[in-house]
Formats: sequence, structure tokens, C-alpha cells
Amino acid sequence: MRKDELMKNILKMMFTTADNSTIDLGRILWAKMSIAFVGLSIWGYAYGHATFDPVSWSAGAAGVLAGGAGGLRIKQSTEPNGGQNAGTSDQPGR
Repeated sequence: MRKDELMKNILKMMFTTADNSTIDLGRILWAKMSIAFVGLSIWGYAYGHATFDPVSWSAGAAGVLAGGAGGLRIKQSTEPNGGQNAGTSDQPGR
């Protein structure tokens, strides 16, 4: 497999639902927010608008990541189903 095909497959798996063909807007927005968070942090620190506080930064990053993960979990049962067990991982006996 060529490098460009490999990257295309990785991006496809990252930004599609369980069926690997339906584009998921939630995942795309989550990635954009993560990149924007890092980019604005670098901009603020590089131009002296803020001082770097690792505890505050990691709390903000955790909020962005947890929000995206929560959003994906909430809509998991409505995704096109690539497998038969979507939405049942926390329900033993199903």
C-alpha cells in the first residue's frame, strides 16, 4: 500500500461513522476544535497575550476532548451500523 493510500484510509476511518462510508460531521468538528485549540494556544503564547500554565491548558484540552467523546457516545445509537452491536457496549447480556 502506498503512503497516500494509507493516509487516505486513516483519514477515512477517523472521519466516518461505523460503516466507514458515511461522513460524520461531529468527528470533523471535533478535530477542527482540537486543532483550533492548539493553534490559538500557540498564537497566544507566541505573541505574549498569555503565559503558559500547563494545568489550565490541560484542563481546557481535556474539556475539548471529553466534549467530543461525549458527543460521539450520545449519537452512537443513531449511526449507520457497520456492526451489529453499536450502542450496546455498556449493557451486558445483550
